Amino acid sequence: MRIIAGTSKGRTLKAPKWEGLRPTSDKLRGTLFNILQHQIAGARLLDVFAGTGAIALEALSRGAASATCVDSDRRATALIAENAARCGVSERCVIIRDAVERALQQPLAGGPFDVIVLDPPYEYARIGEVVRDAARQRAGSGVIVLEHASRVAPPHADGVTLTRTVTSGDSALTFYS
Repeated sequence: MRIIAGTSKGRTLKAPKWEGLRPTSDKLRGTLFNILQHQIAGARLLDVFAGTGAIALEALSRGAASATCVDSDRRATALIAENAARCGVSERCVIIRDAVERALQQPLAGGPFDVIVLDPPYEYARIGEVVRDAARQRAGSGVIVLEHASRVAPPHADGVTLTRTVTSGDSALTFYS
């Protein structure tokens, strides 16, 4: 896993050494940032179910002003901190260890957010609720992106409008405004 573009281009990110964490592939991350390229510079990004922090760190490398990462696993938050230090962006990366459902119920550090990326486990059952709750963290014209299994229809949620879905292999990115 590497940072694809920007000031940290080519930096290798440390991968998890435990089961159950599915990092977004470099290819899918590249697709995501190609689509969002005009929305990243100066943006405040929220990375929910952050895992390795690769989405947030890619955004910071490409000029995002700040990134906030939320994950409930202490190993993941430690990994995000290590990867942020590797990229030299620790001061612009806030890391919150909390249950996603609880974290999204309150204003988060660094918000409201211009870009929110949700990357839950593919079997996660409450994704519609998380999309709805993430909308409360969004800046006025912000975008929410959900990564999910391409075999599963994206949820519709109150407070957002599904605008686009892009499929890549067994993964899909659904965009909400």
